[in-house]
Amino acid sequence: MQHGGNKPKEQYVHSVFQSIAGKYDVMNDTLSFRRHKAWRKFTMKKMNVQPGQTALDVCCGTCDWTLALAEASETGHIEGLDFSSNMLEVGQRKVEKLGRKQQITLIQGNAMSLPYEDNSFDYVTIGFGLRNVPDIKQVLNEMKRVVKPGGKVVCLELSKPTWQPFKGLYYFYFRNMLPFIAKLLAKRYEQYKWLPDSLMMFPGRAELEQIFKETGLQNVTSFALTGGIAALHIGTKESQHV
Repeated sequence: MQHGGNKPKEQYVHSVFQSIAGKYDVMNDTLSFRRHKAWRKFTMKKMNVQPGQTALDVCCGTCDWTLALAEASETGHIEGLDFSSNMLEVGQRKVEKLGRKQQITLIQGNAMSLPYEDNSFDYVTIGFGLRNVPDIKQVLNEMKRVVKPGGKVVCLELSKPTWQPFKGLYYFYFRNMLPFIAKLLAKRYEQYKWLPDSLMMFPGRAELEQIFKETGLQNVTSFALTGGIAALHIGTKESQHV
């Protein structure tokens, strides 16, 4: 359930992503130390998407993961959902450029209330979006609702490093360097300050794994990536027994 206090967060985050859409891909490189493409490749290997399978990419942003899902599926329909029209415009241009317009549908929508029927997709993914939603459990419940029985809910997200001294250096970077890099790249100092703040509030890998389990997902696994600065979580929706 969304609390009243979440509304300002939702509006603020929306304004952040509307304003930085054009620089989002450059910033992903900066945020991940240029590792986000390798993380996505690792994730796709773990997912093992088969030709013809369908997927929903929640908080799809500029659609890099949406396009990777479409490529792996070859023929299956892929939906991308985001609340930012500016991000979707950037994504749509990529989709058209890569000739995936027939396979991918992008829609503006809210991750807290997905506009899909129950049991609709083989996979439901969220990449670098879960820490920006007003209510993590609500979004995971929605993702679980729309995935098919036996299907997978997959989250790739920045996380909290646990290995010292890397942990200390990483947080120093986030708190002190990132806003200034952001100012140079996007002239959006205040908006990018949101990113380290959101990371501090976001659950660590073990905590998020527990939230996945509390949502009712089965066989939950998680992987620390690049010293724990990112994490992959995968859970399976329980198959319906006849």
